[in-house]
Amino acid sequence: MKIHDDHLYHGAALTQIAEHPQFTAINALKIGPKIIHVAYRINNDISVYFKYATKPTPRFQEYVFSFTQDHLNELAAIVKTTPKAFVALVCVKDREICSLPYSDLLELIARRKNANGASEDVYTIIVTAPKGKSLRVYVNEPGKKKTILGEASIVSRNAFPEKIFS
Repeated sequence: MKIHDDHLYHGAALTQIAEHPQFTAINALKIGPKIIHVAYRINNDISVYFKYATKPTPRFQEYVFSFTQDHLNELAAIVKTTPKAFVALVCVKDREICSLPYSDLLELIARRKNANGASEDVYTIIVTAPKGKSLRVYVNEPGKKKTILGEASIVSRNAFPEKIFS
C-alpha cells in the first residue's frame, strides 16, 4: 500500500499521543458506517481531527489551514460522538503540532463570521511558529492580509499531546 503524506504527518502526531502516559487506545473514528480518515478516537472519550500544512507562506511565514463547510460538518458530527474533541494543526516544516479544543476553533470562526457579517465557504485558520516563542493561532480580518482579527491565541509548543488528555 502506498504511503500518503497524511499518513506520515498524522503518524508523527499519533506517535506522540501513543507515548503519553494516559494513552490506552487509538481507533479509527466512525460516524455511522463512515470512517473519518482525518480523525481518530483516542482512548474512549477523545477525538482528534488532523489537518496539516507542509510549509509556511514565504511572505508572511504563516501556516494556512482551510476549513470548508464539509470539514465543519464532519467536526460537528464527531463532537456528537465524543464531546472532548480537538483539532491538531500539524506545521510540518517547523515540526510542531498546534492543538486546539473544538470550541476554540468555533470561536475563531465565529469571530470571522461576525467581522464579515456573513458565513463564508471556507474559513482560514492561521498558525505562526515564531522562533523561541509559543505558537500563534488566529484569523485575519476580512479582506486584509497580515491583520489579525482580535487577539491571536497563544499555544505552547509543548501543549500537544498533553492538552488532549487534561
